[in-house]
Amino acid sequence: MTIEEVVMKYSDMLYRICVVMLGNEADAQDAVQDTFCRYLERTREFTDGEHEKAWLIKVAQNRCLDMRRFHLRHPKIDIAEVTASYEDPEYSEVLAELIQLPLSVKSAVYLHYIEGYKTAEVSEILGISVNAVKKRLQRGRGMLRLKLEEEGPRRKSRS
Repeated sequence: MTIEEVVMKYSDMLYRICVVMLGNEADAQDAVQDTFCRYLERTREFTDGEHEKAWLIKVAQNRCLDMRRFHLRHPKIDIAEVTASYEDPEYSEVLAELIQLPLSVKSAVYLHYIEGYKTAEVSEILGISVNAVKKRLQRGRGMLRLKLEEEGPRRKSRS
């Protein structure tokens, strides 16, 4: 069978299995996609259709278990929970916008402005020059300013 035929034949079944195991449609789609990627990488031939089906199910289940283990070891924090913990709504908005920044800028801004590290300390932590830290802080301030200015008129119109 071609990969297209295999995908057409088994994708719905594998998706349902993964949704049940993960309880999340996006993760289930990832698990099914990873299963088919592994199918393409396999080196052995299957003895028959049932062997192929059993192999796909087993690989999908193992991928789901791996994903569950990963999520247990690396829990996510919902942004709503983080921002709700701050009494000042404006600070919550800034924090929500900070999370949306690119990782390199976000790290520097967070360490400097939220955690209170000096630029030299941020430089050491991130393994970049002091000038690079200063540039990232400048970019971050600019991005935050633009985002908050965009929302400013919206906030005022809601009031």
